[in-house]
Amino acid sequence: MLKMKRLFSSKDLTEGTPWKRIVEFTIPMLIGNVAQQLYNTADSIIVGKYVGDNALAAVGSASPILNLLLVLFVGISVGAGIMVSQYFGARDRKKLSKTIGICITLTALSSVFIMILGPIVTRPLLNLLNTPQSILQWCTDYLIIYFIGIAGLAYYNILSGVLRGLGDSLSPLVFLLISTILNVILDLIFVAKFNMGVPGVALATVIAQSISAVLCMLRLMKMKDSFDLNLETLKLDKEYSYRLIKLGLPSGLTQAIFSLAMIVVQSLTNSFGEMVIAANVIIMRVDGFAMMPNFSFGSAMTTFTGQNIGAKKMDRVDKGAKDGTIISLGVSATITLLILIFGKHLMAIFTDTSELVDLSMNMMKILAFGYLAMAITQSLSGVMRGAGDTLTPMWISFMSTVIIRIPVAYGIAYFTRSPSYPTGRPESTFISLLTSWTLGAILTFIFYRKGNWRKQAIID
Repeated sequence: MLKMKRLFSSKDLTEGTPWKRIVEFTIPMLIGNVAQQLYNTADSIIVGKYVGDNALAAVGSASPILNLLLVLFVGISVGAGIMVSQYFGARDRKKLSKTIGICITLTALSSVFIMILGPIVTRPLLNLLNTPQSILQWCTDYLIIYFIGIAGLAYYNILSGVLRGLGDSLSPLVFLLISTILNVILDLIFVAKFNMGVPGVALATVIAQSISAVLCMLRLMKMKDSFDLNLETLKLDKEYSYRLIKLGLPSGLTQAIFSLAMIVVQSLTNSFGEMVIAANVIIMRVDGFAMMPNFSFGSAMTTFTGQNIGAKKMDRVDKGAKDGTIISLGVSATITLLILIFGKHLMAIFTDTSELVDLSMNMMKILAFGYLAMAITQSLSGVMRGAGDTLTPMWISFMSTVIIRIPVAYGIAYFTRSPSYPTGRPESTFISLLTSWTLGAILTFIFYRKGNWRKQAIID
């Protein structure tokens, strides 16, 4: 019983060998991120197998709009994670308690805002993207259900971020595994048994995510040894709210920039027809798994850096940044090799259409080596964010996704137009993504080495 309690307790990342602590903290988070990716993957597999390729395209086409409207939650989550990790490292119980309380209140207000705004803007945005009429209604239904139930998604992601800031990456994993299994079961019931189609997928996801959010809240309420949670800490405070939003807003804007770029490129993808749209969905699902180690190491580096800056141990931050990046590169190299060898079998999981499998694999080969670049970007950006510098990653994201990716995608499409490809070759969108990832890695490394992020610590 004592060992189990210790396993789920807060982890102090300011002691021990840096690379070991980073790996120990990353593994549960990686498994959790893979489980979260299973939400979307299960949706895609089940809807593709039981409804058809057009339904698969509908679920994928909805993603950029969904990501765009989640910007508020990304900002709150990142800001809270930085503040929680630094105050936890500094052993400042009062500021830690107030930060967590403000985070919970802001999430509630943001959820209400998205529940109202989301259903209103969904159809106009889909029309703006030239979404094919054959999948337009499915996309609309999927997004409206998602937005109405947005509180579950918001609270899981934000509260799991708070738990990780406190050094607990295992509890969010357990809760997510429970809800992922439930999500798959509900997908099968709503889609395969009740023939609810795409709306059934959205409903299953909303229910499962809400359960994971409740479990996170219950876990947080039991951590009285680390902080206080009461009506006083839940009250909005101008100073803490401003600091949280100031830290998190650049990361929220980074998500917005990335989502807007995806929306603009999605419009180009839609012009290639349903087959390419469906291929894009399959690739992004496989890509989601391939990118998980990078995202996990990035999040781990943020918590590791935040706690050690709070404890004023910059030597550990430097050692951890080097170790974490090297390990992340090794993992990404392995994943790239596996995709090149077994990728076609992965694509076949989503569809029985051989032409779609071949098209997806050809596009995936373009992206594969980009995961090495993203390993550098995510790890070093995680260090900068953990130190409180969220502006630099935002500007790098803007440069790579807006200034580079969009013009490259449309430029290649324009210059490759032909009778066979009247709107250009579909490879254009993936070549542009690989280009933006590579540039992002170069810029991130340069700004990390400059070291201005060292001056951004919020601890006072």
